[in-house]
Amino acid sequence: MAEAFHLAQVNVATFRKPKDDPANLDFMNALDRVNGAAEKAPGFVWRLKDESGHSTNISFDPNPNRIVNLSIWEDMQSLMDFAYHQADHAAMLRRRDEWFDPGASQLALWWVRVGHRPDPAEAIARGRFLQKKGPTQKAFTFKDSFEPG
Repeated sequence: MAEAFHLAQVNVATFRKPKDDPANLDFMNALDRVNGAAEKAPGFVWRLKDESGHSTNISFDPNPNRIVNLSIWEDMQSLMDFAYHQADHAAMLRRRDEWFDPGASQLALWWVRVGHRPDPAEAIARGRFLQKKGPTQKAFTFKDSFEPG
């Protein structure tokens, strides 16, 4: 029997201004709507969140202005459809440079066994591996992806 896999994604971003700065208000106010849309999206499996329903307050880095988004999807197409075609998320993507330092952002994708839930440390290690080694089965991008297994 073939082993089953889901797609994990991590996106680490650093706010240009302090997280609670009014310049970030549109982003922060959209989180509930966008996260809710993700959870209803076809192929969505899981996302990292705390009791507030967000991951923006989960401490993983000494810099309090760095945030992590970590989620699991059934497959690449489901994640791509949500990320690029869901209206609220696509609108946020178009404005990301207003809120985040593009040079400090990090995106990585990798396959996980069904049921596995990576923590921020594992996810950030995947992103660092991608930055150092380039796309491989261990960590990759939408553009340079690998099949599960």
